[in-house]
Amino acid sequence: MLNTIRYYLRLYLLFTKFAYRTVLQARLGILFFMGAKLVRFAFFFFFILIIFGRKSNFGGYTFNQAILFYLTFNVIDTAAQVLFREVYRFRPMVLSGTFDLILLKPHHPFIRILLGGGDILDLSLLFPYLLLALFFAFKITSITFLSLASYFILIGNGLLIATSFHIIVLALGILTTEVDHTIMIYRDMTIMGRFPFDIYKEPLRGVFTFIIPIGIMMSFPPYALFGLLSPFSYLLSFVISSLLFFGSLKLWDYALKKYQSWGG
Repeated sequence: MLNTIRYYLRLYLLFTKFAYRTVLQARLGILFFMGAKLVRFAFFFFFILIIFGRKSNFGGYTFNQAILFYLTFNVIDTAAQVLFREVYRFRPMVLSGTFDLILLKPHHPFIRILLGGGDILDLSLLFPYLLLALFFAFKITSITFLSLASYFILIGNGLLIATSFHIIVLALGILTTEVDHTIMIYRDMTIMGRFPFDIYKEPLRGVFTFIIPIGIMMSFPPYALFGLLSPFSYLLSFVISSLLFFGSLKLWDYALKKYQSWGG
């Protein structure tokens, strides 16, 4: 088991190194990419500041709490992009027949098509987001070691949900050869997680919490940090993320059975 983990880790690092070398070929593009990311982050940060300049709270949350929702969204979203950037490049593999060669390799195809292109640029943003989240977390007096541990556990649970969504995108890419629009629909839905899900009305809040669990993915970690989650909510979050993950694997298996290979 340990040797298998080491083997896949070496493969992941190898693919990440290749992806990094590819990115370095467009250094001017790196500057524009990083600049655009930082500008977008700054604009929304100031948007929250403007809201609190007009009112003392936002949906019942203080400034530090509202910022934590936004920072948690950025941590989970950026971590998912660091890990799963290769999904964005999956469609050409299916259309060109490259996916056939990947299936012939003596390792699971996910190591290539899901994790095979770690995004170094997003990784450089992930740590500042995480440090900012910790900074604002410790400005909240009710924070305890248990609530902080729960926060990180639910961030991990959110990444499991993100993994499931990306596997679903890969499966749909095989079934329909459509990836770009599907992944952008996913990105558009996750943007809702920049705000606490309390502000959304039913049935929207219920749909995007329990059916398409963006709320569990993005808002439950801050809720846990503020001590707002019941034991049942913890259990429900893990049950829903597990069901979604195993459901995505079932869809992937179904898609592989329908795959006809290049030219099929």
